[in-house]
Amino acid sequence: MYAILVNRYCLICSAAKGVYMKVLMLSILGYILLIIGAIGLLLPVWPTTPFVLAAAACLSGNPKLRAKIMSVRFFREYINNYSQRNGLTRKTVILSLLFLWGMLLFSAILIRTWWIVLLLGAVGAAVTIHIIYIATPKDSN
Repeated sequence: MYAILVNRYCLICSAAKGVYMKVLMLSILGYILLIIGAIGLLLPVWPTTPFVLAAAACLSGNPKLRAKIMSVRFFREYINNYSQRNGLTRKTVILSLLFLWGMLLFSAILIRTWWIVLLLGAVGAAVTIHIIYIATPKDSN
């Protein structure tokens, strides 16, 4: 009887360890993705939204960590707008586009190589289209 109880306890412990390791690894990955997403605040071409959403998905297994992420207004706005398909606020769109084109213009002035300036313009146009696309609310149907 004792051996059965010990074996059953070991199985429960190993299952708990597996769940704990999964939550730990997803939490670490979530923080890494959140940091990568935060870099998008500084780099105009770096996508922020996919990394923040992936981080939220990784951290959803740990309610305390998800609550911490959702307490940050910037990340909460991204996650809520995307999950509820609300689109972006006009202020967010204007600030994003001003920052994007300001940094691209600054980069073009510093580089002064025609093909890189054209590449920056093409990237800027593509990102502008993307921002305008995600800014419009989507129907839930």
